Amino acid sequence: MSIKIVVVDDHHVVRRGLVFFLRTQKGFEIVGEAANGIEAVELVKSLKPDLVLMDLVMPEMDGIEATRIIKKEIPKIRIMMLTSFSDQDHVIPALEAGASGYQLKDIEPDDLVTSIKKIMSGENQLHPKATSHLLANLNKSQVKNALEELTNRELDVLKEIAKGKSNKEIASSLYITEKTVKTHVSNLLGKLDLTDRTQAALYAVKNKLVD
Repeated sequence: MSIKIVVVDDHHVVRRGLVFFLRTQKGFEIVGEAANGIEAVELVKSLKPDLVLMDLVMPEMDGIEATRIIKKEIPKIRIMMLTSFSDQDHVIPALEAGASGYQLKDIEPDDLVTSIKKIMSGENQLHPKATSHLLANLNKSQVKNALEELTNRELDVLKEIAKGKSNKEIASSLYITEKTVKTHVSNLLGKLDLTDRTQAALYAVKNKLVD
């Protein structure tokens, strides 16, 4: 089954280039494109794609606000930010809004394809530059220290998330069912006041649970 994608970017050449490239990739179906956040919100509500490739800085409505609205309307949708900004002032709001991935426009084409597929499999993707800047600037006001509230099994699952493993891989590694993994993920996100797996992974790294 093809991954249905909406491409959002206010630069016509960039947007058309992405659409042309992604249409050459097996398993991808471009169902729509938009030039700003307002168009993106309306288009996504109508088409209900699997993934939105979202620019960050756009007229009318930026990618962060569009992401926030879209995720509220369609919680299960995947959104990847594709931008030129890697600083925490852009990365953190995007992740808090519900983005499952944050990549920079200098990403190699093949890496972009891989990143999209990983996001659709349940993983979260951050460009190395974004990760580096984010971890260098995270502070206690942005990351709640509540590890003591986690059970030992939830802590194990958190560590596995930080290693980039999917629910299926975590289940195999910890010898539990995938359904149990999903329950642990939901519980630990609530206890740590986090919204998604990307934030959970960053939390684990910041608190030195993994290298």
